Amino acid sequence: MNTFGKIFRLTSFGESHGRGIGGIIDGCPAGVELDIDLIQKDLARRKPGQSKITTQRKEPDQVEFLSGVFEGKTQGTPIAFAIWNKDQHSNDYNDLKDVFRPSHADFTYTKKYGTRDHRGGGRSSARETIARVVAGAIAKQILAKAGVSIQAYVSQVGEIKLQKSYKELDLSATENNIVRCPDQEVADQMIARIEKAGHEHDTVGGVITGVATGVPAGWGEPVFNKLHADMGFAMLGINAVKGFEYGSGFEGTRLSGSEHNDIFIKTDEGVRTKTNNSGGIQGGISNGEDIYFNVAFKPIATLLKEQQTLDKDEKSIKINPKGRHDPCVLPRAVPIVEAMAALVLVDHFLLNKLNTI
Repeated sequence: MNTFGKIFRLTSFGESHGRGIGGIIDGCPAGVELDIDLIQKDLARRKPGQSKITTQRKEPDQVEFLSGVFEGKTQGTPIAFAIWNKDQHSNDYNDLKDVFRPSHADFTYTKKYGTRDHRGGGRSSARETIARVVAGAIAKQILAKAGVSIQAYVSQVGEIKLQKSYKELDLSATENNIVRCPDQEVADQMIARIEKAGHEHDTVGGVITGVATGVPAGWGEPVFNKLHADMGFAMLGINAVKGFEYGSGFEGTRLSGSEHNDIFIKTDEGVRTKTNNSGGIQGGISNGEDIYFNVAFKPIATLLKEQQTLDKDEKSIKINPKGRHDPCVLPRAVPIVEAMAALVLVDHFLLNKLNTI
């Protein structure tokens, strides 16, 4: 289960402290002129050490394409790529070799495989998401030619919540601050909240909001592989994600049907809906409105403070982990959310081509 997608397929490989992380993309159409700088830009948004509120591990995260791209264009053949690890401190994890860290995958990996790579979490590390960001950046470039754009931003950190909807915000301001919130005043509060968690050797979670615009009506499937179901599957597969909602989400449960229904109206642009509680998807298929969603991230499980746990012999033990860790995953997870949304949408874009003449 290391492969994502049906037509545009990504298979990722690698571990946090192994030689590198990489992937193979199959099903990418030929003739796509790739902007490598845009791919590298998304990797820079995800990489560690980018600000005072992220882990200080220093990695250049430079992508190297090994096949499938010639003279800047995709060839329709498998695209293989790698990002080499440069700054592993594996010795920081030696004391944790035989310990099950609270809320980590140590215990479950051991039960499933009978072994595990304890260095930085191995395959369970969020460093694996590098491969998703590379593939997602390519998917974004394909989608851009179809008029589709994807933007994500941090909308909540702990109890600090952005009260405005995406339509009230200038999303182009998302990259203007290190927390990636398009409202500078709220961003400052979020940064202070993350710094507080770091000073206390603790962590904090929050929410990332994603918006896809320009998706035409007709993408998605009516029964299995509904567009919103695939989107939820993609988001829930990101490390530390605990919840997904789209459109009105859980807040929609407070409305009556007459309040919640999106009334169809005729406009110069064609059939539209007066409101968009559906989040751009009805019956599992896009309706031409904006697709918007929220992704909830838990506080990162690694705390640089003493905790009680068990070792592999089920004996009680206290741990005080070392290493370099994010006090909050959200700022670096924004490009990951965008990438997974792009992988879902590009797959449905290509699937839709098969369903039409």
